[in-house]
Amino acid sequence: MRSTETGVGIEAKSDAVFDLVEEGAQVERVATDFGFTEGPIWHPHDHSLLFSDLLFDVRRRYLPDGLVVEARNFSNKCNGMTYDADLNLIVCEHVTSSVVRESPDGSREIVAQEFEGEELNSPNDVVVHSSGAIYFTDPWYGRMREHGHLRKRRLGFQGVYRIPGRGAEPELVVDRDEFEMPNGLCFSPDEALLYIDDTPRAYIKVWDVDEGGSLSNGRIFFEKVGSCGAGEGVVDGMKCDEHGNVWVTGPDGIWVISSKGEHLGVVRVPEMTANLTWGGEDWRTLFITSSTSLYAIRTIVGPRREPYMR
Repeated sequence: MRSTETGVGIEAKSDAVFDLVEEGAQVERVATDFGFTEGPIWHPHDHSLLFSDLLFDVRRRYLPDGLVVEARNFSNKCNGMTYDADLNLIVCEHVTSSVVRESPDGSREIVAQEFEGEELNSPNDVVVHSSGAIYFTDPWYGRMREHGHLRKRRLGFQGVYRIPGRGAEPELVVDRDEFEMPNGLCFSPDEALLYIDDTPRAYIKVWDVDEGGSLSNGRIFFEKVGSCGAGEGVVDGMKCDEHGNVWVTGPDGIWVISSKGEHLGVVRVPEMTANLTWGGEDWRTLFITSSTSLYAIRTIVGPRREPYMR
């Protein structure tokens, strides 16, 4: 699974993109021969990258020497992952329709599985607020055969939820009919904004976040990130950098969008991309999960400082 193939570089829509990634920088394929990769997350102490190999139902770990090992087999077709401030792993599982907390000692706790007495669809992506609250999206991709476990849906909508604290029940933070398939989500650097994208509608919306963690004033941030045609690449995983620019998967790779909604450029990747995260000892390596491979590119800018990075 080791690979060092060099891919394509940066497609600039504005020269401002070269303040974020060097002109001439290229994507490197660092590992390959997977089923479908998702949910990358960098451990700040182990200096390794966890990612989901969704179709093969394996969680894998990319090590600093370039080797890839199995971290969990079977993984309940886990998808999005992040850490909380205590470096517990927060995992979205398609097969169990759950958000799970895995402690460093190996213990496992379900933190969300139902809403109003009905099983969730299939939690997809997840972020943690500095307060400790967990926000996650719940489309139904994990109830499709190839992405999870084929079964009927119990909820009649695809929501976005907040778990305000340990032991709390999930709270719906947007209207039930707000999204067709909510997918990626990320906070702005100051946590005043929460971005959420919708894959079939090919757009990103943004909400104001108050001190209590509630969302208001939802509005369109950016439209037409490709289309719903999966063959060309779709809006899916999404992260904010330290300056508030939004980096999101889309046609041809990773789209870079300024905080004002200007499309700055595309980090071109030779496969359809699914998600991304920053890592490396200096937090300046952008890791990108794709159809069958893991890619990386060096950036000038770093990520918004997540609670687990502090």
